[in-house]
Parts: sequence; structure tokens; C-alpha cells
Amino acid sequence: MTEFVRLEVEDGVGTIRLDRPKMNALNVAVQEEIRVAATEAGARDDVRAVVVYGGEKVFAAGADIKEMADMSYADMVKRSGALQSSLSAVARIPKPVVAAVTGYALGGGCELALCADIRIAAENATLGQPEILLGIIPGAGGTQRLARLVGPSKAKDLVFTGRFVKADEALAIGLVDRVVPAEAVYSEAVAWARHFTGAAALAIRAAKESIDYGLEVDLESGLTIERQQFAALFATEDRSIGMQSFVENGPGKAQFVGR
Repeated sequence: MTEFVRLEVEDGVGTIRLDRPKMNALNVAVQEEIRVAATEAGARDDVRAVVVYGGEKVFAAGADIKEMADMSYADMVKRSGALQSSLSAVARIPKPVVAAVTGYALGGGCELALCADIRIAAENATLGQPEILLGIIPGAGGTQRLARLVGPSKAKDLVFTGRFVKADEALAIGLVDRVVPAEAVYSEAVAWARHFTGAAALAIRAAKESIDYGLEVDLESGLTIERQQFAALFATEDRSIGMQSFVENGPGKAQFVGR
């Protein structure tokens, strides 16, 4: 049993729920429990999409600075790889992932939100990478995923200054994808995730991997990844179901089986 992070599954949607009062600080225990929950969500056939949620008041206010303050260079050399990979486990879930962001998503909390495919934020959400104010830089993907998402100049502004970004600015720069009233954040995230509970799961996986891995390579290599994933889907049962349904009934009526 995990103490601070749990995976809750209902009607095909898995919620990775952070619950470490008061601010969901990401200490080592929370990091490793995120890894466990993400791995389970990726492996379970009854989970077709995932919501990452910190609760009604806060998403995650960042790393546990009290724990980190006592760590030496040697300590962090040993820990930094596991820190990155614990959050990357969320990014590597081969299913649609949405972050439902309420309150603060700062430092490691912002980096966790960046691991989702999209971010739905509350009107009262505040995001940022304030590590520079501690004399360090983001270490769990912030310098990399943020720059890929909003562009290098906006990422440098946020990382260099450590300033906080309110929901409206986050939406304007592309840091979040939708802003809704605070009381609607989780339900909106679940509604988005439920779009995929009856989708062709292997095609969704192929699409996600093609986009994610394609962004890490040059265009020609990305096109090769796409071509291989595209061709491979012709071996799936869902491809046969989808095309037969289209021919017989028109688009959007296929009943996929996830194989």
C-alpha cells in the first residue's frame, strides 16, 4: 500500500491522486509512489486514460525543500536520475494523460503537470519554476519539457526569473490548454479522459509515441517513426473493426476492443 499517492479507477479512467497534506510536496516517497502509480496505470487494461490530480486546493507546490536542503552534491548525483525518471514515468504512460491543476503547481509540481498530454487548470491556478530562487535549476524535466511546450524564450523567462504565472497567462503562452472554474477542474479532466475509454487503444498508443518520440529527433527520423507505427496498426483487430465499420456504417460508429 502506498501512503501519499493512489491510483483510483472508474469506468476506464484512472486517477493518479496525490494526497500529502498540506501542499503535496514531492519528497522521495511521493516521487517513488508516483512512479508506482504511473506504471500500474500504464499496465492495466481497464485503464484507458489517466487524470493526474492533487485535490481541490493544490496540485503540488514543489519538492520537499526541507528534505533536499540536507543533500550534498554526491547525494543528488545519486538521486537526480531517479527524481527525473519518477516523473517521466507519467510522461511514458502509453495512454492519454491529463493534469487537473488546482492551486499551486510549482517547481516539481509544474514539472509533473508538464508530463501530461494536456493540462486543464483552475481559474485560481498558479504555475511556475521558482528553483532559481533557491540557487538551483529545475531538475525533473522543467528546462526541457517547458521549452518544448512554450518555446525557448518564454521558458527562459520563467526559469531565469522564477516568477509565478497565473492561469490566464499560462493559457496565453500555452503552458495550460484550458482554464475552467476551480470546482469544475476534475470533472472537466475526467470528461476529457472519457473520450478515450472506447477508443482504439493501440492506435492511441501509436499516436502518442509517434508525437513524443518524433519531437526528440529530426523530421526525417520522425517520419520514419510515424510510418512504422502506421504500418504496424494494420496488424490490429481494431484496425479491421474500424475500417469495416466505416465501410458499412460511416465514420465514428466503430466498437473497438482494444486489440
